[in-house]
Amino acid sequence: MGVTEKMGMYNPGNPIIVQGDKSVLLEVNNPRYEAARDYLNRFAELVKSPEHIHTYRITSLSLWNAAASGMTPGDVIEALERFSKYDLPGNVLADIRDYMSRYGRLRLEKKDGQLVLTADDPILLTEIYSNKKIQPCIIQKLDDSTIEVNPAMRGHIKKALTEIGFPAKDLAGYITGEYLPVDLREITASGTEFSLRDYQVEAVDSFYQDGTVHGGSGTIVLPCGAGKTMIGMGVIARLKCSTLIITPNITAARQWITELMDKMDIRREDIGEYSGEVKEIKPITIATYQILSYRRNKSKNEFPHFALFNSRNWGLIIYDEVHLLPAPVFRITAEIQATRRLGLTATLVREDGREEDVFALIGPKKYDAPWKDLEKQGWIAEAVCREIRIPMPDDIRLKYATAHDRSKYRIAAGNPRKYEMVKKIVAHHREKGDKILVIGMYLNQLKEIARMLDAPVLTGSTSNRQREILYDRFRKGEQDILVVSKVANFAIDLPDANVAVQVSGTFGSRQEEAQRLGRILRPKKDGSPARFYTIVTKDTKDQDFSAKRQMFLTEQGYRYEISGEFIPP
Repeated sequence: MGVTEKMGMYNPGNPIIVQGDKSVLLEVNNPRYEAARDYLNRFAELVKSPEHIHTYRITSLSLWNAAASGMTPGDVIEALERFSKYDLPGNVLADIRDYMSRYGRLRLEKKDGQLVLTADDPILLTEIYSNKKIQPCIIQKLDDSTIEVNPAMRGHIKKALTEIGFPAKDLAGYITGEYLPVDLREITASGTEFSLRDYQVEAVDSFYQDGTVHGGSGTIVLPCGAGKTMIGMGVIARLKCSTLIITPNITAARQWITELMDKMDIRREDIGEYSGEVKEIKPITIATYQILSYRRNKSKNEFPHFALFNSRNWGLIIYDEVHLLPAPVFRITAEIQATRRLGLTATLVREDGREEDVFALIGPKKYDAPWKDLEKQGWIAEAVCREIRIPMPDDIRLKYATAHDRSKYRIAAGNPRKYEMVKKIVAHHREKGDKILVIGMYLNQLKEIARMLDAPVLTGSTSNRQREILYDRFRKGEQDILVVSKVANFAIDLPDANVAVQVSGTFGSRQEEAQRLGRILRPKKDGSPARFYTIVTKDTKDQDFSAKRQMFLTEQGYRYEISGEFIPP
């Protein structure tokens, strides 16, 4: 018997192999690679991405998100069969059908003024009723298909059900909130025509769901520069209700205020900032994660600013950069499930592994668009990513070789030979008139680079006022380079920035890599590409962590050109 007969179906031209452990191997150098990748992104998670074979894993959470976005088990299986070299393992087919069918078998609903958990399967409901994690949320069992649930525990039961593998579909509806007559402008305050792009309208519609109980909570996933803020404003205009917006930092909060004033017909006095500097509560209030997570006494679990969540009759809460949501805010979010919740992010990846909490408490993924699709349509800039691997001097190599594991990355990331490489890259791009960001995490390294380039450096200790002054000078062309720390990972609106040079990062943070590339993705007036350089020390943990950071962008279709020197584009 030949190999083909033993294996059953064999299509050597197809790019994927699906294995019994629900891992999926994707052949990169295959003509059908991109099509297969775009399908896999909808229901699987990228695990690793070396040069030739990328590995994905199909998980319960990836399948539940797919189900919530409208995919069926048949859609997933059909996609796998279309691209697979071999027959699909029977256990994988069974698991896809099983896990996807679990989403929605339990439903949270309102009946006769009560919050109830319902199921068409009495045995499943009995199992749930008997579960110790669920029992604190239960008031009573009403019949074989219905359990009355404590309304104050709506978020807690959703989280517990997700953890035990039966995520509930929340159809209990939401409060209307305080009415706010507000619309999007057709002509912005700055005098330009304005309307939402087609994909932004689709994202708003996917969240709103015609105002039915099927909409009202969920996460929108789009790259930096694709206008997630516009989608948030579109949802506000659709709901016309008081809104609390939570952002990563004060810079992001003030950019929201600027955009709201420019693109919505709302008075400035109806917009409040709630931060470490200002405490205003208005019909639309923008707060920061830092202020909400503040505690006077770190040993006590008391968060005085949580009162903000009950200070108005909010009809909508927007979580900007939801992948950064701190643990304490998850806790309060579990208790405000009757309020509509919109998460905005470039990536659902969380470095703390709490993606399930985002799914359960903010809501499932409602909409995403592949980065490369938006690039082809001209909504974000084409990006060229290059990794330049350089050696260490012998004296640093010896220090690295004898260092404790915890110190090795810092030594490698701080390789002094990186300075000369930065100088070469910056000199070339300055001569071309480019706008450059040099980004890193170690302050001594950044200060040395800033001194070498005679450029300003922005760190966490730079005042908000000084940051805004420097950003403004960069926008006006008075400054062509900024050296920035992690403060630049989020919410910097520098549309003309077209070159980023990364000298060090937060270990293997995939979300950080996506955010840093996002700093330069706004489309350029002349149609030129954005250029993203990462300088790493070869054969060290610096190179290993760089490979991990690149995984999310690889999943989106970006390829890193690897070289040992700077080759001018």
